[in-house]
Amino acid sequence: QPEQVTMEDCLGRTASLEELHHEVESLFLREFGCKPDSVVYAPGRVNIIGEHTDYNDGFVLPMALPLVTMMAGKRIESNVVNVVTGGKDVTTRLTPGSPKDICVSFPVPDPKQERRDGAQRIPDVEWANYVKGVLVNYKRLCGAFNSAIVSTVPLGGGLSSSAALEVATYTLLEQLFPIDHPVTPVEKALACQEAEHVYANVPCGIMDQFVSVMATENHLLCIDCESMRVTQVPFQNPHVVVLITNSNVRHNLGSSEYPVRRQQCEAASKAMGKRSLRLCTLEDLEAAGIEDETIKRRAHHVISENARVQQAIESLKTTDYYRLGALMNESHASLREDFAVSCPEIDLLVDIAQRQPGVYGSRITGGGFGGCTVTLVKRSHVDDLMKAIYDGYASPERRPNFYVCNASGGAAVFNTGT
Repeated sequence: QPEQVTMEDCLGRTASLEELHHEVESLFLREFGCKPDSVVYAPGRVNIIGEHTDYNDGFVLPMALPLVTMMAGKRIESNVVNVVTGGKDVTTRLTPGSPKDICVSFPVPDPKQERRDGAQRIPDVEWANYVKGVLVNYKRLCGAFNSAIVSTVPLGGGLSSSAALEVATYTLLEQLFPIDHPVTPVEKALACQEAEHVYANVPCGIMDQFVSVMATENHLLCIDCESMRVTQVPFQNPHVVVLITNSNVRHNLGSSEYPVRRQQCEAASKAMGKRSLRLCTLEDLEAAGIEDETIKRRAHHVISENARVQQAIESLKTTDYYRLGALMNESHASLREDFAVSCPEIDLLVDIAQRQPGVYGSRITGGGFGGCTVTLVKRSHVDDLMKAIYDGYASPERRPNFYVCNASGGAAVFNTGT
């Protein structure tokens, strides 16, 4: 019989950059016998509001997390890329359940050949394809290198562990194989998105890569997914925090309902004669007379969610956290009822949170079908909230993990002493 987990077991650790640097350098030294030349990192993200709107050319409002993927690297004279991943207590294993370091080697890819003949995916090691995909999409030809990866971004929790890995890889390549004319942040994010589309077969929108590249500390990032314009939205209050609760119910976007939702949204916009749901109103939806109730409900979520993002930005301008929280609650109800991407475990977490004192609002975040909830809460009440969720959710079969977060910065080079 599995034992009941304790509250302490559930506290997710957001290791400092210095701790991660020590760990990734030690891993690199252990595997390759020398120190790396460059160390970089890229954050995961949580989306405060604007769910399943990004691939519909809509609006999203994510923030970068203090949970990051860190990579160390060094050029070598060879034609092979060697990537090792490991992890101790502070980090997430890219290969869950594996107690030892795992090193993957593959030939330096030829981008022209890969584009001509189709993506040559690396079998059996899913995460390595994200790295290879970024190499193929990098602005210049890469050579051989050794690299080590550690991460505190939980896998499969809807916090963009994949985008953090892609953006960290691109940031490392910028150090190891500099470009004469550096790419723009948008170009960098789109190259990473393309890697995920082609090498992981996940038709993701632009949000995850954009925020991992462009986030700034103490700001949310409003992304207009049609024009690709970004706006930094101040979000700093010492009395308010974001609590992420990982349900530890895992999902795999590639084989789940995610592609189905995209198709349903495209069918709805087509029925209304518009290029995307971004351009549609609720009046358009009513007038279109769509007979398929499921398609209609999917569209209703996206159209109303876009409006909620705009209202959320307005509420932040006046620091009206009660209004922002109410919008988050509405978003969850819409994702549960109209978009049907929640599940009983997530609904339980949200229900417990919404009933606690000091909570402004709570909702599912990420692709759905498990993963995490995001809750806006008064700092003075966060410990009581975690205890209430633990008491109502934890069992010998399942445990929540908690991360108390503030809005963090985007990808960067780690410099010792900074």
